[in-house]
This record gives sequence, structure tokens and C-alpha cells, in this order.
Amino acid sequence: MAEKTYVEEISRSLYDFRDAVNADFQTDAGLTKEIVAHISEEKHDPDWMAEFRQKSLAIYNQLEIPHWGPSIDGLNMDNIVTYVRPKTDMKGTWEEVPEDIKNTFERLGIPQAERASLAGVGAQYDSEVVYHNLQSEVAAQGVVYTDLESALTGPYAEMVREHFMHLVPPTDHKFAALHGAVWSGGSFVYVPPGVHVEIPLQSYFRLNAPGAGQFEHTLIIVDENAYLHFIEGCSAPKYNVANLHAGCVEIYVGKNSRVRYSTIENWSKNMYNLNTKRAVVEENGIIEWVSGSFGSHTSYLYPMSILRGDHARMEFTGITFAGNGQELDTGAQVIHLGKDTSSHIVTKSIARDGGVSNFRSGVTVTKHAENSRSSVSCESLMLDDRSRSDTIPVMDIQTDRVDVGHEARIGRISEESIFYLMSRGLSEEDAKALIVGGFAEPIAKELPLEYAVEMNNLIHLEMQGTVG
Repeated sequence: MAEKTYVEEISRSLYDFRDAVNADFQTDAGLTKEIVAHISEEKHDPDWMAEFRQKSLAIYNQLEIPHWGPSIDGLNMDNIVTYVRPKTDMKGTWEEVPEDIKNTFERLGIPQAERASLAGVGAQYDSEVVYHNLQSEVAAQGVVYTDLESALTGPYAEMVREHFMHLVPPTDHKFAALHGAVWSGGSFVYVPPGVHVEIPLQSYFRLNAPGAGQFEHTLIIVDENAYLHFIEGCSAPKYNVANLHAGCVEIYVGKNSRVRYSTIENWSKNMYNLNTKRAVVEENGIIEWVSGSFGSHTSYLYPMSILRGDHARMEFTGITFAGNGQELDTGAQVIHLGKDTSSHIVTKSIARDGGVSNFRSGVTVTKHAENSRSSVSCESLMLDDRSRSDTIPVMDIQTDRVDVGHEARIGRISEESIFYLMSRGLSEEDAKALIVGGFAEPIAKELPLEYAVEMNNLIHLEMQGTVG
């Protein structure tokens, strides 16, 4: 791990404001046909994508703000810059990346990640991917890992066109339509049949410009009998204006394949994080989500899994930490279509200093999904009497031949536990941090070691109130 973690870097407010004004090009704030056309022109979109963007904009203008999450009244799209291009094109070696951008990502640990022998690393700065690299031995297996825009016009162009925003259509909700209109950056991954990528691929997203949005699109296609672990890290410095993250992740899990998607999101607390993630799973396939949500002013984050094939499986493990001024609305959704499918959702949420942490789940079992099983377990820990945690489960069960359960627990730190630990020499702050760390441990053990360390650091800093 880096000597200075990205957690510590985030807590230093405005250290890199100078980088934000070094953009080579950016759109005006707001959203018009002309701005969307300008983005298409800058990106050298094929005709179908330019048309897709304009259709998405029309849908965006017709749809209302979603009613299923917390208020986002503080977000005004007229003030959001939808495209910011840093002063560099994409590089294939770390040495080629400009120094100001390199210094930012050095603090996020990208060179250290490479030395840890990840299969591939990508980095996005504002609206553009500035660095992408894939190990030669992994590429020799036929694995493709590149920025989505290169894939859009390269040998995999038809595959991209066939899958792009088919799982998350622009009609899904207003911010999906916004994403379809102004998306930029992100990654494309294709794993051929029978290939197991034994070490993870990893992407980093850094939104560095004040008043801007980031709209990366990640498209992952894992063919039959294959395996992939994809890790995502997100961060942003703190500004006194609203920023927006409305990315999109689409994952296609082939027959007998397994995909694990791990995320640690540590946005600053001026961020509206309105991200959409969705996977479709074929027969005997498995999708595993591991999610850590920290930072951001407001979050809507509910990864969805569509279990289309018989015996398909979904597992979701997540943790959320909400502090002062934060309202984090997170959870998971699953749709059982195939027979003998199963889903297992386990989440933990922590709220302190008046923060609000809501868990929202949706389980749908269709009439043809006989002998399916689903369990939902959520635990909430409140660290004071000003914080709030709500559980909002929705279940739509359309057949009797199922096994479905839901369990929710909300509690506070025991004064007796704190007293016991203090009697053993710990300060009150350290005692609380130890209890919270133990509460989060089942989530941490699902993460790669370096991410588990970062998550524990984040929890420690959140307990001190020094993040964001």
C-alpha cells in the first residue's frame, strides 16, 4: 500500500484545486442539444451513438426526478458541467502520464497496485480515461480490457453496440437517461469462454473539477465457463459546490461463469452519487457484489441482478457509513426469472453525528421461478441519538414454491461494552472504533487485503469526523 493512502489524501481539502483549472476542454454548464452534440463531436462518436445520445436527452427531458430516494433538491443540472477533458490523451505506461495527474493518482495508489501484479489497471480523471494497461499474459488469453471509447470504434464495436445500455435503458429513470446523453470514459471488459482471470482487473475514477459531473460507463461481458474479479475505486476532493456522479455499470455473466464486482466509493461530501449498476446472469452463473459506500452528500445506489438462467445465483455484501450532513440510500435488487435460482443479501450500515443511512431492497420472484430461494439481512448501528436508519424492504413473490426471508436489526453501541474496553485501557474513541470495526469485519473479509485496509482506515477517519 501507498505510504499515504487515498483516504488521507481525501481529507486534505482543496490541495489540488490548481489541477481543476487545467482542463483542455469542457462544456458549458447545463444540458442542451448543442452541448450533447459537442460531446459527440469531441468523442468522435459513430453515427448510431450520436443519435443515441440525442434520444437519451429527449427522454431525460420527459422524465421526472425519481421518487424512491432521498431529496436531491440541492442538485441543479443548470450548474453542472457535463464534460471536462484533462490536458492529456490516454497513456499506456505510467511514465507517460502528465505529472500533475500522476501526482494525484500516486496518492490513490495506482503504481502500488501495479506492483501488486494486478491483471490490469485503468484510471479516469474527470471525463477521460488517462491511463490503461493490461498484462501481456492476460491479453494472450484473449482478455480485452480497454477504455470504452476505444472499444466503440475498434474490433469489438458490434459487441459494444449490441450490449450498450440494454440492461440499463435510458427509459429506466431520469439519471439513466442523463447518462445515455452525456456518458464519457469508463471501461470495456471481455473475457472469452473458459478463461479464468485469476488476479483482479482494477479501475480508479477521480472527479477533480468543481461543479462537474462524471458519467463513466463500465461494460463487462464474461463468456461461458469464465471468471473475473473487477475492482472499482472512486474519490473526489471537497468543493463548496455540488458535484454529480451518474455512472453506469452493465455486467453480462455467461453460462457457468462467475463475476465478482468490488467497489469502495469514497466521494467527498458535496457529491450527489446517483449511480446505476446491473447484471444479468445465465444458467449456473454467479454474480457477487461487494460494496462499501462512504462519503457523498446523497447517494442512490441499488445494484440489480437479473437471474435469467436456471440455477443462477446472486450474493450481495455491502456496508454504508453516513455522517453529519449525509443521507445515503443504498441496498440491492434482484429479479428471479429462472428456476432454482438463489439470492443472498447481507448489508450493514453505520450512522453517526446526525447522518441518515437507509437500506432499500427489492426482491422479485416471477411465477416461473419455482424452487427459488432469497434471504435478506440488514443490520444498522447508530452511534448517537441524532442519527437515523430505516429499512425499506419490498418483496413481490408470484409463486408459492419459494423460500424467502427478511431480517432487520437496528441497535446502538452498548455503554457496557464501551465501559469494559475503557477499563482495559482504551480511550472512549478507540473503544467505539474497535466496536464499529468488529461490526464491519464480515464485510472487510470479503475485500482484497489492500481494500480491506482502506475500508478500515475510512471507518476510523469517519469515526473522527475527518473525511470529506
